[in-house]
Amino acid sequence: MVFEHKSVLLQETIEMLFTDPDGLYVDCTLGGAGHSALLLQRLSASGRLVCFDQDETAVANARMKFTNNSRVTVFQKNFVELEDTIRANSLLPVAGIMYDLGVSSPQLDEAERGFSYMQDAALDMRMDRRKPLTAEEIVNSWSVEDLTGIVRDYGEEKWALRIAKFIGEARTHDRIRTTGQLVEIIKNAVPAAARREGPHPAKRTFQALRIAVNKELEVLEETLDQALRCLQDGGRIAVITFHSLEDRIVKNKFQSWMGKCTCPPSLPVCCCGAKPLARLVNKKPIVPSREEENDNPRSRSAKLRTAEKLKV
Repeated sequence: MVFEHKSVLLQETIEMLFTDPDGLYVDCTLGGAGHSALLLQRLSASGRLVCFDQDETAVANARMKFTNNSRVTVFQKNFVELEDTIRANSLLPVAGIMYDLGVSSPQLDEAERGFSYMQDAALDMRMDRRKPLTAEEIVNSWSVEDLTGIVRDYGEEKWALRIAKFIGEARTHDRIRTTGQLVEIIKNAVPAAARREGPHPAKRTFQALRIAVNKELEVLEETLDQALRCLQDGGRIAVITFHSLEDRIVKNKFQSWMGKCTCPPSLPVCCCGAKPLARLVNKKPIVPSREEENDNPRSRSAKLRTAEKLKV
């Protein structure tokens, strides 16, 4: 399978990230290698690129694409292993680190991966198929209370409790094994009036399950601090998010690096010793142009935020 994916905010991301033609850069979400390929064009002969992806198809395609390029190293790993991998391979310091979060087009379009509510397939949703936890396991084994929590918190779904109860009832009769079965359960759970407006009734629940299966929010929170530690002074981190949960984590993490005093207002002088670790390169997130949205509808919710490490 050829891993073809239309990169979002391609030019904008490289413009914000790139500072040193001789530097070492990290693409934490390799995917179809669109961002990596453009970045390589900017690098000198001594510049280097390190790529991470947990999807075996993306890794295989990238290794084939860059097979004769000694400047590129590809790891089949989750980006939560960023710092350990970079240190173990003596790749410090790093000039720039980028993340293009979310699910790539090939993962959505490949029915057997189980990410899509538009195609009937096994309930899988693993980005790394070496991991044991699947959406089928969550749907059939987690309590109604836990299901309610992830659908509400990760899917921001108004009907979370009702959907979880319907899942709980359905699985007492037969194991829920496919995306098609789950979609029908969700459609029955969501009232008809709500189904007639807004997105597909299963969209938010499927997002929630995917996030839970892959622990996306937990690893994002952890990897951002790792990235900052790996950067050289003046190095940059660029992150593209696709939904409000991811964007909130990135925004809050970047703000935490700004060195804002946390002392009580009543204290006459600062005692917390807060020092800025980074600065915002773009104070407001960059979003796709109208042309890009029309050309690639999946880009519509994308936001790009960039921070630069300061010398402390």
